[in-house]
Amino acid sequence: MKLGLLTAPFPDIALGDVADWANSAGFEALEIACWPKTSGASRSYAGTSHIDAAGTSPAQAKDIAAELAGKGLTISGLGFYPNPLHPDQAHRDAVIDHLKKVIVLASRIGVSLVNTFCGGDASKTVDDNWQAAQKIWPAIIAHAREHGVKLAFENCPMIFSYDEWPGGHNIAYSPYVWRRILEAWGGDVGMNFDPSHLVWQMIDKERFIREFGPHMLHVHAKDLMIDHDGLYERGILSAGIGWQVPRMPGLGDITWSSIFSGLYRAGYDGPVVIEHEDRRFEGSDEKVKRGFLLARDVLRPFVK
Repeated sequence: MKLGLLTAPFPDIALGDVADWANSAGFEALEIACWPKTSGASRSYAGTSHIDAAGTSPAQAKDIAAELAGKGLTISGLGFYPNPLHPDQAHRDAVIDHLKKVIVLASRIGVSLVNTFCGGDASKTVDDNWQAAQKIWPAIIAHAREHGVKLAFENCPMIFSYDEWPGGHNIAYSPYVWRRILEAWGGDVGMNFDPSHLVWQMIDKERFIREFGPHMLHVHAKDLMIDHDGLYERGILSAGIGWQVPRMPGLGDITWSSIFSGLYRAGYDGPVVIEHEDRRFEGSDEKVKRGFLLARDVLRPFVK
């Protein structure tokens, strides 16, 4: 295993400088955020473009890979997490077009994995979304296959606000959907596993790892705390809104020894990348770094 971080919380720091700090702090891998180069508003911890997928030549891509290798870092994957099943056709076409560019970029850099979302229309049922996914995703998957790249869907429901309620913006979050995904596309698509998303859904984390561990291509280390007062006020039909609180590993409800025990038993030996969404450690680059360092110290004993 290698311990790394997702670069998204450093939108205003150049990739080379992020890499220098990560190396000096003892990290071994980076998942590089590759949203489009735009100045528009985006959701929290999204929109960072550390490599411009639309404007990076093959020669530049090789230089980036060589630069990071020279700093002692591997690239665990490229990350772009849009909604390819968005109900607006123009939005859907735009994000799929950029996702395809990220796939090409990964191939040029020599990275075999792109992390993303399956997507979802919050107004539709999971079954209706799955019908749409079967129409939209095969062409994207074929594009990735042609470039020697696999796709890893994160198991995040993407429901943090009423803009995403009631169904969320990503259907790849529960066991029965994952069985469909793997049956349909298992040779080309795997999971970017984040245990925090199982906590508030009350999905058995250890059982989930036992079933899907062999299909995990990448792991996000993020913790989550249930605010029981918020849960009391809103109830489970709020789908986590108001009571799911992202935290740095070690500060939430996850027992990390159990997670790593399950991963090792499942044969997972890939990257473990810290995803920072803890509002207690944001507001400045120094606070963000402090959060990463705290998580590093919690996880390091398990990453060997």
